[in-house]
Amino acid sequence: MSGTPELFDHPARNLRRRRADAHNFILEEIVIEAQERRKTVNRSFASPAVVSWQKATWREAFPDALIIEDDNILDLTHLTHDLVIHGNSLHAANDPVGQLIQCRRALKSDGLFLGFAFGGQTLNELRATLATCEIELTGGMSPRVFPMAEIRDLGGLLQRAGFALPVADSFTLRASYKNLPALFKDLRAMGETNTLKDRHRAYLGKAFLNRAEDIYRENYSDENDRLIATFEIIILTGWAPDESQPKPLRPGSAAQRLADALGTKESPLPRQND
Repeated sequence: MSGTPELFDHPARNLRRRRADAHNFILEEIVIEAQERRKTVNRSFASPAVVSWQKATWREAFPDALIIEDDNILDLTHLTHDLVIHGNSLHAANDPVGQLIQCRRALKSDGLFLGFAFGGQTLNELRATLATCEIELTGGMSPRVFPMAEIRDLGGLLQRAGFALPVADSFTLRASYKNLPALFKDLRAMGETNTLKDRHRAYLGKAFLNRAEDIYRENYSDENDRLIATFEIIILTGWAPDESQPKPLRPGSAAQRLADALGTKESPLPRQND
């Protein structure tokens, strides 16, 4: 983990988090989803832990959980927890695999992991708008919205981290704003503005912002002329390995033909001429 290149400026990230609001509609939806997922598992959890900088909100929802910061080195003890939730900050981690490995090691055998992160469709409208505007006005382009992983990539990270029965799925939220400043205000309140180390740090300027809003409104507005913003939330589910968990069958070990199970006639493929 120490050799992982740093993509994000964590001092800037921490400063913006301190200025953020304690609650926001995205976080509320994620917390509700986490509660629902916990209920669908047919067991009780005696020693849960939550990894999140938004401690107050998670403590309200999971009062019996240990709540810790999403530092590079997580304050978790090995083989201690039967449930670990990573609360929507993996997308801004310099070493997401390292975060997942630490969570897996903190789980007891057959313990459950739930991870939340913004996915690649998040703010796609804003990303495309700013890129178009910058190319038009300056002839170049810089990362104004930091890139976020696709669901397939994050699902692969679960396997790399050693989780059993890994699953990645997602849900999408859409919000509308009267203008770009209102969207930017909401992102600042969430603590989710761009903190890439290589971000463009100069002020965009009034002319740039005015043109960007025109482009945004032309391409991504609703019937009420409000700007649409998409937030994709990816949910990662995995288990600490245990002998009691189901294992995939060996190839060729099936006791029944698929055609028999489906009640159909099996027809051989025609042979091709050499």
